[in-house]
Amino acid sequence: MLTVHHLNNSRSQRILWLLEELAIEYEIKRYERDPKTMLAPASLRQVHPLGKSPVITDGALTLAESGAIIEYLVGHYGNGRLIPPSDTPERVRYTYWLHYAEGSAMPLLVFQLIFDRIEHEPMPFFARPIARAIAKNVKSSFLGPQITQHLDYLEEELQKSTWFAGDEFTAADIQVSFPLEAANALGRLNASRPNLMGFLDRIHARPAYQRALERGGTYELLKSA
Repeated sequence: MLTVHHLNNSRSQRILWLLEELAIEYEIKRYERDPKTMLAPASLRQVHPLGKSPVITDGALTLAESGAIIEYLVGHYGNGRLIPPSDTPERVRYTYWLHYAEGSAMPLLVFQLIFDRIEHEPMPFFARPIARAIAKNVKSSFLGPQITQHLDYLEEELQKSTWFAGDEFTAADIQVSFPLEAANALGRLNASRPNLMGFLDRIHARPAYQRALERGGTYELLKSA
């Protein structure tokens, strides 16, 4: 039986969603973050040395990293579903977005979350003004403009087609969903980006997305990095 080692408030939620889209039988083994540090428990390192989520086990195979897991599941269980045909422009776009989501988009949003916390976390009074000044400067001079640039790019890309790889929903949309959900949770999306908001509305309406939430539990993306 394929097992998803599911950490609450983590990227593993989209692996549950993919499995629901593919109608693959699976079981969930749950892990809870430390409520103070938000780190994964040590027990997850018994599954994979880095102790990160998502991780799946499938027979003798243990596999981490969202992109690798998505490629494995689509390749082994998809039977041609959720992936464009090879040697097509849509397949090239599919591969690009599958890697873009974690390689380019998510690091900026993770840093945004980290520097937001630096501004608001308790700390010694003498360090507070320095830390907060650094955080505000990094956010205003680097992170803010970079995130805006990426969201502008994503908004423009969705003018070309309904989904990121083309007119058909694919696993690349599942991969890209996480940075967009995170951007929305961080208050970076609104009606000024109708294509991205429409994308979120469409994925939230998918029955498989809703089933994944029912099985995995609600999650707060602001705690997920």
